Amino acid sequence: MPQTPTHRIWSIIGGSLGNLVEWYDWYVYSAFSLYFAGSFFPKGNEVVQLLNTAGIFAIGFLMRPIGGWVMGTYADRKGRKAALTLSVLLMSIGSLAIAIVPGYKQIGIAAPIILVIARIVQGLSVGGEYGTSATYLSEMAVKHRRGFYSSFQYVTLIMGQLLALGVLILLQKLFLTEQQLHQWGWRIPFAIGAFLAITVMYLRRSLQESVTLDNKKERGSVNTLMQHPKAVLTVIGLTIGGTVAFYTYTTYMQKFLVTTSGFSKSVATLISSLTLIGFMLLQPLFGLLSDKIGRKPLLIAFGILGTLSTVPIMMTLSHTDEQWAAFGLIMVALIIVSGYTSINAVVKAELFPAHIRALGVGFPYAIAVSLFGGTAEYIALSFKNAGHEAWFYYYVTVCIAISLVIYAFMGDTKKYSKMED
Repeated sequence: MPQTPTHRIWSIIGGSLGNLVEWYDWYVYSAFSLYFAGSFFPKGNEVVQLLNTAGIFAIGFLMRPIGGWVMGTYADRKGRKAALTLSVLLMSIGSLAIAIVPGYKQIGIAAPIILVIARIVQGLSVGGEYGTSATYLSEMAVKHRRGFYSSFQYVTLIMGQLLALGVLILLQKLFLTEQQLHQWGWRIPFAIGAFLAITVMYLRRSLQESVTLDNKKERGSVNTLMQHPKAVLTVIGLTIGGTVAFYTYTTYMQKFLVTTSGFSKSVATLISSLTLIGFMLLQPLFGLLSDKIGRKPLLIAFGILGTLSTVPIMMTLSHTDEQWAAFGLIMVALIIVSGYTSINAVVKAELFPAHIRALGVGFPYAIAVSLFGGTAEYIALSFKNAGHEAWFYYYVTVCIAISLVIYAFMGDTKKYSKMED
């Protein structure tokens, strides 16, 4: 462990910056899918093209449990720094592949196949990134500020989304026409992501390890993880509602504002950017609050308010054509979701001892995110395509309600943390 506050803070900054670039690369796909969908699939209905890109987005998520397992095992055996460096290298490879692959007109079915492979590689990367970075940031933080410091994982995660949207806005407003974005401009952000990932890979090589692992204990194996069944099931259960709500109001919301509310692509991008800025600034505040009152009250608040408000918010938003009204509705939803996002990393880290922590945080979390978070956009578009869009609002509500049950019966990890063992 670093012995000085300066070392500790620098390590947290270094780990967070890597997390930012990882998530920028991941979210560029979603932010620019409105523009590149036509390049990888035959011409046709726009919703169907978006369904195809959303399906590949979901495939990337389905790889995340494998990434969580492989990288979590590696982090618990070889150290957090080695796993963090490897994860960002994989992300750069995926981004570079998407940036340079020819379109459907040039190479036919090979184009979407290469796109799928690239997203599989990125899915492995992000699957390993979450558990390892959540573990690293939580271990680096001092006990009485653990919620605050670990909240920066979602600060940088949201920053990654904002950076992706910021690049999109700059290209939309200043540099490229709509036609140029559809033809080739969408490749630019993927090239930027590949370059940034390589840069961060070298940055992460200078990080200090957060713990010294006990060589006498079996580390980083599924057999060892299964000795903590309650903690594993708790991670899955508490993640379900939070991940569906998060992806509904962030990555999917840009498309929802275009295809349902009727906003232009540029206005929808601007609204999404403004709400994400507010959302990002909330994370440290909620994390700090959890250090004062505990983790459980925030989770309970998210569960109750999310269950009661999702349908009214989404129904109203679907009929809103005023920009600031849409911003306000989404912002209310994101304030509620912050009760989960700001502290979910530290809650999971506090459930496991050090020798199994990265795998314990990353693997079950990735399973829940793959089944529920990664498929949220696809399910939403499928309901819309079938003429039953409102069914998705109830689906989100049920997922949050399931997590609320878990929140009600779990202990407060601030009081019963395994990080002091």
